[in-house]
Amino acid sequence: MGKLYVVGIGPGGLEHMTIKAKEVILNSEIIVGYTKYIKLIEPLIEGKEVYATGMKGEVERCKKALELSKNKTVAIVSTGDSGIYGMAGLIYELKKDEQIEVIPGLTAATAAASLLGSPLMHDNCNISLSDLMTPYEKIKKRVDMASDADFVISLYNPRSNGRPEYLKECLDIIKKYRKGTTPVGLVKNALRAGEEVIISTLDTFDYQNSDMLSIVIIGNSQSYIKDGKIVTPRGYSIKYEGEV
Repeated sequence: MGKLYVVGIGPGGLEHMTIKAKEVILNSEIIVGYTKYIKLIEPLIEGKEVYATGMKGEVERCKKALELSKNKTVAIVSTGDSGIYGMAGLIYELKKDEQIEVIPGLTAATAAASLLGSPLMHDNCNISLSDLMTPYEKIKKRVDMASDADFVISLYNPRSNGRPEYLKECLDIIKKYRKGTTPVGLVKNALRAGEEVIISTLDTFDYQNSDMLSIVIIGNSQSYIKDGKIVTPRGYSIKYEGEV
């Protein structure tokens, strides 16, 4: 009997993939994934059977991966963590009696946070601004409620040609609850080629710099910028040298 591994390959650089993810990919007979993601792991899949589809081929990919896994060892790959906006959910919705194992990976929010400093040190949430799967009114409601609850907010899929103003509109919602000095971090291509890091504030942030390869992290009411990095205090009682 075969098995299907649902693998999060991290942000894209092989050096940031987990040891377990590499091991599973190397030991799988068939690799399934989005065409662009397959290219990211080409050094690991030489000589293997590959099944790839383009954008919006998620259902087709998952059905094929499940079918192939009945008799062979298959890995279906997602960037980041396969359980966060990846393929794990769809695989479990479609599965019948197949053997499934999810292999976690480094998600975009934590990859970006490592470059921004320590913005996620307190309660935080992820919200995707893509309305392909979620009505935009619901997205805005989630942004509003997360802002009111003072969560640090990581915005995935912040801006595309088809929805160029969603990010600006959601930032305007956040501004109702946060000061203009609240730190905002923008990271493009986190931990891979073309990486770009911009730290600004709600007042100075240029939303037009973002795209679908970006993630935007907005600090909470306690977040601040120190030495060019975003810091969100966890709440520790800190005594500095010389204090009594």
